[in-house]
Amino acid sequence: MPSMSEIISEHTDLSESDHHWLKLLVSEWQLLADLSFSDLVLWVLDRDPNVFWAAAQIRPFTGATSLFDDVVGDLIAYAPEHLVSEAFLSGQIVRTSKRRLHAGLPVDSHAIPVKIGNRVVAVVEQHTSQLAIRGAPSSLEQAYLEAATQLARMITAGAFPIPSDATHLAFSPRVGDGFIRLDRAGEVRYASPNALSAYRRLGLRGDLVGEPLGGLTAELLPTSPDPVDDSVQSVLSGRAARRTELVSGEAHLMIRVLPLVEGRKRVGAIVLCRDVSDLRSKERELVTKDATIREIHHRVKNNLQTVAALLRMQARRIESADAKVALTDAMSRVASIAIVHETLSQAFDEIVEFDRVADELLRMVGDVASSWGGVSAIREGSFGVLSAEVATSLAMVISELCQNAVEHGLSHQSGEIRVVPTRFDGRLRVEISDDGRGLPNGFDWRKSRSLGLSIVNTLVAEMEGTFELGGHSHGPGTLAVVEIPL
Repeated sequence: MPSMSEIISEHTDLSESDHHWLKLLVSEWQLLADLSFSDLVLWVLDRDPNVFWAAAQIRPFTGATSLFDDVVGDLIAYAPEHLVSEAFLSGQIVRTSKRRLHAGLPVDSHAIPVKIGNRVVAVVEQHTSQLAIRGAPSSLEQAYLEAATQLARMITAGAFPIPSDATHLAFSPRVGDGFIRLDRAGEVRYASPNALSAYRRLGLRGDLVGEPLGGLTAELLPTSPDPVDDSVQSVLSGRAARRTELVSGEAHLMIRVLPLVEGRKRVGAIVLCRDVSDLRSKERELVTKDATIREIHHRVKNNLQTVAALLRMQARRIESADAKVALTDAMSRVASIAIVHETLSQAFDEIVEFDRVADELLRMVGDVASSWGGVSAIREGSFGVLSAEVATSLAMVISELCQNAVEHGLSHQSGEIRVVPTRFDGRLRVEISDDGRGLPNGFDWRKSRSLGLSIVNTLVAEMEGTFELGGHSHGPGTLAVVEIPL
């Protein structure tokens, strides 16, 4: 299905500002669809003035659809009796006779010209299924339809949408969440049952109808040294398009205010409200859990660093050379895991920007080798983001391979260790190379009794990856290659 932007650019001569206005309308027209219980279709004029294209479509949340098929990308030919053609030429809202059959169903149709200044740039066709419409509409339906009629007039006058009101919030209140109609003075003419329930959550005991919404709401909110009451009354007066969130204890109410105008005269306002108390409670729980997890990672890091420090102290006091090497290696392994937990303690989820971890590991390698020469360890390329589980294992693998390069390939000499990560086809490839003396003749790492290589092989296998160790094809040194799926 083509997008609205594609249809407008390929088939119309609409300007960029016209296009922007129509995108703004489409971002806000769910309100009209819900208030009118109608499907909406946006029609734009082709470069050929005898053709209109369906550029966008939306269905109501509050009623049954009358358009079961998607019509975006369809076209209609000009006909004087067609609603869209008549509305485009006249600049006036056009309506069919009631209960016209559409696909075998009784449908009431309107065509609403979309104006910018005095120009008609598009037409919104409104299809309302009559199957569920009763002879005498309820007070809720009547309030919805009156507001929808006013909103349609504002579209024709170029007064809706309101650019300053377009926020595209994911949890913006909808008509069904809670609907309040204000008169010009800011008093409540109608409040839906959901709106009344939401205000009960704030502490309301009486009714809303007939009350000044701003003043009543200010009385329900806790007192504050700041001028909260005045701001609440201003927001809920209906004089301007506003969005806010009201908080009273555990109750959270999201509010959207939309003024209704007739010409240049304000005739009232729509207030949509949504009770988001449970949502905010869950958000607080998630924040608390996130802070707890990060604190756990921080404490694990501290404990691992303590263990590493104890191993370092023991290594300094022990006399056996083999035992000293074993303790030093164990200290490096513990320290590499601590680096991952330090990174996780600063993150907001269980993923790791692994470049930071790798750089810290390479710094440690350089510090170990600094006692006998100038060994530099560098990274070329980016690891990207890895899960905590993969990051911990990969940190151990890189630490072991770099330590091997220092202790065996570059023992008591200067040189360079290069770590080169690349991503391809959902896999991560890491090449770790040095320019040292290389592997002994006939060396087979699979038969080696090295604890470090055994750890690497085990960890790579657990990550369902592959590991290879051999010499450089173009010179001295050793090349280790690790590949793991992401």
